[in-house]
Amino acid sequence: MNRIPIWDLPTRLFHWLFAGGFAGAAVIALVLGEHSTLFPYHSIIGLTLGLMVALRVVWGLVGTRYARFSSFAYGPGALIAYIKGVLFGGDKRHVGHNPGSAYGVFAMLALVAALAVTGVMLALGNKGVKEIHELLTWVMVGFVGVHVLGVATHTILRRENITASMIHGWKDVEASKGIASSMPIVALVFLAITGAWATGLVSGFDPVTQSVTVPVLGTKLQIGEVEGEPNGGLRSKDSGKFEDDDD
Repeated sequence: MNRIPIWDLPTRLFHWLFAGGFAGAAVIALVLGEHSTLFPYHSIIGLTLGLMVALRVVWGLVGTRYARFSSFAYGPGALIAYIKGVLFGGDKRHVGHNPGSAYGVFAMLALVAALAVTGVMLALGNKGVKEIHELLTWVMVGFVGVHVLGVATHTILRRENITASMIHGWKDVEASKGIASSMPIVALVFLAITGAWATGLVSGFDPVTQSVTVPVLGTKLQIGEVEGEPNGGLRSKDSGKFEDDDD
């Protein structure tokens, strides 16, 4: 057994930026609340996470060996066998994502994508999806909690520090099972695209109208309420003036 590179740099960067981004957005939305001056930034983070998920989907199709979705598309039987193996021993070791983390990855990518879509719908004035958006948020929080618990359980019972491997990218496996490159150029492109998108969103945010102009698309989204204005400060698309619910 040798210490061999398994996780490429784009995958690792996505993992930690995704985790930190969702944690930040969740704290703003669930702890500080919608009346906080920081509340619009949870939407900006959410829009950034939405782009990141899209980029991760692309990398899941064309990326390195263990970044590809095909490498961890396990069936239910594999998940059950993995859980039994962790708890009682006997399950084989997985070089890339184990079945538990694989299901977590797919679930969290889908949930954040759904959160981004419903968030945009809310910002466009479709208040009917508000409860769905909030429910998805709590479901995502639950999945994060299960994921963290699963990683801790795996680390303790299997004595394999999979968190550390997602930081440095290496595992003790056979040399033939490693990846040829950590893909630093792709990682730089990922950071450049994500950084430019996030910067565009921040610079396009108008604190007076509590709206943001989406980069490239030019679409305006209402991501916060304007104090003292009727209807929470939502503007009429035709008049450009604030509307009242009773109008």
